[in-house]
Amino acid sequence: MKKHYSIGNRAFDTVLYLLLIMLTLCCLYPIVHIVFASFSDPVRLVAHKGLLLGPLGFTLDGYKLIFKDNSLLVGYGNTILYVGLGTLVNMVMTIMGAFVLSRRDLYFKSHIMIVITITMFFGGGLIPWFLLMKDIGLYNNLWSMILPTALNTWNMIIMRTGFQAIPAELEEAATIDGASQAKILTNVILPLSKATLAVIFLYYLVGNWNSWFNAMVLLKDRDLFPLQLLLKEILVANDATATTIGSAGGVVINSAESSTAFRELVKYCAIVFSTVPILMVYPFLQKYFVKGVYVGSIKG
Repeated sequence: MKKHYSIGNRAFDTVLYLLLIMLTLCCLYPIVHIVFASFSDPVRLVAHKGLLLGPLGFTLDGYKLIFKDNSLLVGYGNTILYVGLGTLVNMVMTIMGAFVLSRRDLYFKSHIMIVITITMFFGGGLIPWFLLMKDIGLYNNLWSMILPTALNTWNMIIMRTGFQAIPAELEEAATIDGASQAKILTNVILPLSKATLAVIFLYYLVGNWNSWFNAMVLLKDRDLFPLQLLLKEILVANDATATTIGSAGGVVINSAESSTAFRELVKYCAIVFSTVPILMVYPFLQKYFVKGVYVGSIKG
């Protein structure tokens, strides 16, 4: 049956679509601007005013500068290691914690949840945390970037709620068939929680990729620095040496090149270099995102 829309409905739809298009452009343009700027002539880029709708004199000078030294490449390798191992530890710890807390016959379940929830709102502070990490050996090594953030309380609560949404009859049937708790988790719970798992995985992946504060506090060896900490040095520091990743290891721009124009170009290129990989992950997990958040928060 063909629907007939009134003039009012069509006007409303038109306004709605225009609003969504404007919001989409507002979200996409900053990314497009950075990409175009990274391929632009630095002098023309600094002098340009207004919207940037294409590269201003196509050039790869910025990317050549950031690859002069292997500092960013080492940081890239460190980040991939931290993200891969860290996300694996995150998922294992979160799944185990959520599974235990989702058990209906768990003793003192409410009391345990209160204690866990308290950690979301109260902490000992930065200095006690740093002293604790140093005393237990989590200073200036690989595990400094993995273990302190091994479990996120909020993500575990979301996953626990998702596990609780699975009908108890399925677990009872598996138990009658002789399945252990481990088999119930791997053969019943996890296959039915793919959407929630994908969302939590995305949260951890992005969080680990963007992490730089723990590295700034717990790492002193530049060979262990992740990419984001090097990017932070480029974006925050304003002097000629620091904005080129510093003379203490990294890209060094000579005096003729150390102008504001080239510093701006290096910033844009470094942002693209560090952002593109994580952006490529989103299309593969986006379809699970809304469903996973809904399932993980509808009960609890």
